Amino acid sequence: MANPELLDTYEMTIGIECHVQLATASKLFSGADNDANDKQPNEATSPIDFGLPGMLPVLNHEAIVLAVRAGKALNADIAHVSRFDRKHYFYPDLPKGYQISQMYQPIILEGYVEAPLLDGSHVKVRIHHAHIEEDAGKLTHHATYSLVDLNRAGTPLIEIVSEPDIHSAAEAKAYAMELHRLMTYAGVTYGDLYHGNMRFDVNISIAPKGSTTLGTRAEVKNLNSFKSVEKAAEYEFARQVELLEKGEKVVQETRGWDDATGKTNSQRSKEDAQDYRYMPDADIPPVVLTDEEVTAMQADVPQLPSFYRAVWKSLNLDRSVVESLLDNRQYAVLITAIQQQSGDDAARRVAHWFSSAVTTGNEEGALIADNFAPEGYVELSEMVGKNELSSTAAKEIFVELLTSTISPRSIAESRNLLQVSDESAVLAIVDEVLADPASAQSVADIKAGQDKAIGFLVGQVMKKSAGKANPAMAQQLIRQRLQ
Repeated sequence: MANPELLDTYEMTIGIECHVQLATASKLFSGADNDANDKQPNEATSPIDFGLPGMLPVLNHEAIVLAVRAGKALNADIAHVSRFDRKHYFYPDLPKGYQISQMYQPIILEGYVEAPLLDGSHVKVRIHHAHIEEDAGKLTHHATYSLVDLNRAGTPLIEIVSEPDIHSAAEAKAYAMELHRLMTYAGVTYGDLYHGNMRFDVNISIAPKGSTTLGTRAEVKNLNSFKSVEKAAEYEFARQVELLEKGEKVVQETRGWDDATGKTNSQRSKEDAQDYRYMPDADIPPVVLTDEEVTAMQADVPQLPSFYRAVWKSLNLDRSVVESLLDNRQYAVLITAIQQQSGDDAARRVAHWFSSAVTTGNEEGALIADNFAPEGYVELSEMVGKNELSSTAAKEIFVELLTSTISPRSIAESRNLLQVSDESAVLAIVDEVLADPASAQSVADIKAGQDKAIGFLVGQVMKKSAGKANPAMAQQLIRQRLQ
């Protein structure tokens, strides 16, 4: 790969096309089940999906509703009139020989997404448009043959097309993550990246810094994780720099990404619009929407991530904590409910518990939780605030609360985790520890100014109390006794 010093002399420019699978019950033009998970090949299909003669498509109204909701999340205008076109190409998983899409009059017009970066800045990415289209099927390749599964054929998608406003791999990842949050918060998609609910096509070109002309772009297709978006952009940038430094040309093409090798690989030359022979689809009438209809469709869109970032400012959370929590809307709703009911202190504690549990989970931040009722978490926070629980005990009870409706106090009592904060009881243990000959050296060290020695004495208090004594109170009482 190219010398790192050479990379600084070039700038990358990235535009991203994102396919978002809409959370409808049935497919875009047929009544077939839209959930193909765990189904046998070619089970979730209908004659319309197979493209059999005489089969006419019927547009799924719910797909229109979800697309309009997506438009609100994208800060975009909605077209009053949108139309469907036929995109012709021949491939084994496309039995009709064309894909129904929106080429010339898409439903979602210009918009923008502001994606936060961890350094506190934002990248604003303009949305050129987003259109509705049907998905193709799936090919499974074996050594000497390939198999066709049309369960995915006809799945309703919106394709969100960005402007080339992204100029680093980190920005590309941040945009992909924010787009995922927006689409899942708005209820547009389930957002399951593993099953391809959202797939990112990263178009990347490079040019010498200061150049006003974009380079030749390569498109890396079907990335289904934020990490792969970032790593593919990094690799492709370095690959293209190396080509230019050798005096070679970057070819406009479609490339695939291999997670195992961390490299892109050439798949086919990139087609232009004329290669698809677009034509209006005569079987589907135009979609005509009034302002009143658009408003009604968008009326129940839930609060989006920007709302939670704003109301959480008083919590003074680290930016990385905020973004990790926003990766799951249920966490955001729960923490905000706690903030409204019990104030910032309770919400801050619960936010840190959830953030810690997320970041110690798997790479995608998955956290097993069924209990999102605020009452138990509020009670747990209050117990910590009253020094009834140590931080370690509180985390143990929090993990139990995630999948249980048992009260935190009941859990603490059953596990013998309640902390002794009765001053007279702790003082008696402190006096016992200070009178022990084994503590003499630590007492002498403290009196000589070696403050770290107090840790031994606090440890002895915790040991004699079977871990129940409030350590902060124990330390305070030891200092008082040794004055």
